[in-house]
Amino acid sequence: MSSQDDRPRSPFPSQRQSEQSSIENVEKSETSHNGQLGQHQQKQDDVPPDGGYGWVCVASSYGVFLAYYLSHNVFPGATYLDFAFVGGLSISMALLISPIATTLIGHAGTRVCLLVGIFFETLSLIGASFAKQTWQLFLSQGVCFGWGMGFLFVGSVNVPPQWFAKRRSLANACGAAGSGLGGLTYALATQAIIEHISLGWAFRVLGILSFAVNFTCTIMIRDRNKQIGTKHVAFSSSLMKQPHFLLLLGWGFFSMLGYIVLLFSLPNYATQSAGLTASQGSLVSAMLNLGQGLGRPPVGYFSDRVGRINMAMTCTFACGLFCLVIWVFASSYGVLIFFALIAGTVSGTFWATVAPVTAECVGLRDLPSALNLTWLNLVLPTTFSEAMALEIASKSQAGYLGAQLFAGFMYVAAAGCLVGVRMWRIGVVEKGQGREASLMARIVGWKKV
Repeated sequence: MSSQDDRPRSPFPSQRQSEQSSIENVEKSETSHNGQLGQHQQKQDDVPPDGGYGWVCVASSYGVFLAYYLSHNVFPGATYLDFAFVGGLSISMALLISPIATTLIGHAGTRVCLLVGIFFETLSLIGASFAKQTWQLFLSQGVCFGWGMGFLFVGSVNVPPQWFAKRRSLANACGAAGSGLGGLTYALATQAIIEHISLGWAFRVLGILSFAVNFTCTIMIRDRNKQIGTKHVAFSSSLMKQPHFLLLLGWGFFSMLGYIVLLFSLPNYATQSAGLTASQGSLVSAMLNLGQGLGRPPVGYFSDRVGRINMAMTCTFACGLFCLVIWVFASSYGVLIFFALIAGTVSGTFWATVAPVTAECVGLRDLPSALNLTWLNLVLPTTFSEAMALEIASKSQAGYLGAQLFAGFMYVAAAGCLVGVRMWRIGVVEKGQGREASLMARIVGWKKV
């Protein structure tokens, strides 16, 4: 390692310097494939083990609740927009709490952050089981659950990329697949418990299960922050000066506008527009989560083979296409099950690839700061997307058609943002190899990026 690599890097004062930093990150990423990943401000080179304990660290039911709230007068006087905001609020709170979670990791460590998340998530689910008024639901299932989810997500999402180089996307996707498989279990279990016991006990059972599973995972997880020299800075203004990073933020913004609509509206569409029963609607939601659980590992695997940006762009566009050509015309139980499975494989592409794709663009040391800005960027779309979809559906004579088109075109717009990121990355790689890539070559040329 040269002496230049051992020196601390200064902030990016100009676009030229940011591009040079990106080239160095690319070179480090390529070097890591040969087992020689170098990091700044370290006494010795640190090489991700590409396995081992990393696999241990890798080791959604609100759609069902929403359908139940809308079909039963559980909270008298509450509107469909109130319930839509509860679901959106939980996700936006998880993202909004990310600066605090990032700072907590830097001062107290990953495990403490995860334990705080377990406390809030368990408290929220148990508290929601006793909710009698809408404002209590907002505080428990909305705000408190979002805080718990935020500390858990921010505390864990940075860990898998630290343990892998060649298999980084696969590792991250396997971790993200847990949300799909967990959502499958929760969707089926929630509907069954509501039908056979009560709504309150559905929350309590989920709370007990969440505590047991998350606590076990927290005890087993281990990060490599010290070896890498990770900077847990809540905000890094230099990243906002990089156009390719702004395009990454656009990818996340538009992806979430489509993803939240698909995730929360599909079971409700099945029962209210397609005429299915509540049990069939919950099964459709479960199949969407099953698709995510089964689809995310292959997405990660092929990302490492054909390029992380290439795969994220292709899968994001595919989800938009599925919404526009399948969901729009799905009116039967069988077609909805098919759509849920096939769309599920690519609907959560953002969650499966965001950490590896961001690491490719900014490097591992700046990854926590970049992801923190990404989570904050997602607050608005996750808060209002489902409310927007339900409002569109309620005002349109065509029912859910407007919401379906909205979800599809948002995914297409997200893929368009990644086209710009891909063009930038190809230019950086070519420049690092002493060549200049033309605009046409960046658009249509093949490159593993």
